[in-house]
Amino acid sequence: MNADMMTFLKELKSRLSYEKPATVVMGNEAADLDSMVSAVSYAWYLYLIDNQLNPFPYINIPRADFKLRTEAVYLFEKAGIDIESLLFTDDLDLVKLKKAGNLNLILVDHNKLSANQADFKENITAILDHHSDEELYPSSAVTDIRAVGSAVTLVAEAFLKERKGAVDISLGTLLLGTILLDTVNLDPEAGRVTEADSKAAAEIIKVSSLDSEKLFEKLQFEKFNVSSLGSYDLLRKDYKEWKLGSVYLGIGSVLLPIEDWVSKDPEIANECKRYLKEKSLDVLLAMNAFTIPEFTRQLVVYTPDSGLRKSLVAFLESSELGLERLIVNSAASECIFYNQKNLGISRKKLQPLLKAFFES
Repeated sequence: MNADMMTFLKELKSRLSYEKPATVVMGNEAADLDSMVSAVSYAWYLYLIDNQLNPFPYINIPRADFKLRTEAVYLFEKAGIDIESLLFTDDLDLVKLKKAGNLNLILVDHNKLSANQADFKENITAILDHHSDEELYPSSAVTDIRAVGSAVTLVAEAFLKERKGAVDISLGTLLLGTILLDTVNLDPEAGRVTEADSKAAAEIIKVSSLDSEKLFEKLQFEKFNVSSLGSYDLLRKDYKEWKLGSVYLGIGSVLLPIEDWVSKDPEIANECKRYLKEKSLDVLLAMNAFTIPEFTRQLVVYTPDSGLRKSLVAFLESSELGLERLIVNSAASECIFYNQKNLGISRKKLQPLLKAFFES
């Protein structure tokens, strides 16, 4: 990696002060790969352009959640970035910086602040984004909002125009990997790639000599590789919850066969119990989806309430999901496991069915 960039990242925490103006480059709360790489790379770009801006990349999730973004873990490590050097929500208090009158905020990969960050609206000085323009920012904000496949493409364009020499193999890995993943390897049939994405990717490949095919294939694999995650993290990696009638329901989307999950963690029932209590739920479901070798769906049902469990199981087994009981050799008897024959019922489609059931 460019030594200056490594130094820039390593010195972030030592440079941080609430007593002087700072330019915070922040991605959205979903903190996908596009948001994180945009924040890190654009902060570095700003430092190269004018270090008096005092730029800081801000990863918009707690540090403990970073490992759930398995493709990001891979790409940052591939680029040689020390994750310990980055700033997460635990490390930088934006409210404190704002109260001190020292917050200058640049949004990347979004142009509408989340509800719990809406108070920072007047601190926005610039935006780089590829989503539909909500026009909710100050009129003084400098914007580059275009319908490209990846927000990182906008950052890459800035580097290639003003600081092309900074695009070494490490920075190139960050930029190119993200563009490839966002555009499904620049495939027109996926409907995401634009001419700007293709042009930026071609330029990065030219100056860094990266193998785009290998990089995309590895990122695509790592995106769905959950082998390093325990049950608790598997449940929360892609999780949503609702109050349906009087019932609090949570559903995790798990990219792992039930058999492999139970083999990996025979105490899965205890982990479900812990997660349910932590989230104050009545019912916890896991919808397992994977392709080994064909696309398959499975379902895990957990609730400590025997009466609720009985009625829920009766409903699910008579529903259009096409459930078939799965007998798993484990101590996880409190969990009920199923193969799901109807592959068309995703979490998005199951939630309304459960809503009608619980509210009746």
